[in-house]
Amino acid sequence: MTVALMWEARAAHGRGPELLDWARARTLDPAPLRRETLTAPRDRVLVMTWWDAPYEAELPELPEPPAELLYRPPHRWRFETA
Repeated sequence: MTVALMWEARAAHGRGPELLDWARARTLDPAPLRRETLTAPRDRVLVMTWWDAPYEAELPELPEPPAELLYRPPHRWRFETA
């Protein structure tokens, strides 16, 4: 089964590039099958990772970024292939 984890955060005003750099610098151990980092208007950063694991598996996730980079705390979602 493939599980996808989504992590999305909105940066404090003008701090989008710093939040993006922070997210890109975080490594996950073990590494996912696939990882993509995307951006959207209003300084939002989205990181998606794909894993060969059951839905309930404990998987590494991005930690909380430094508070000064954030407009609001990150949102996290978990999905499985249908």
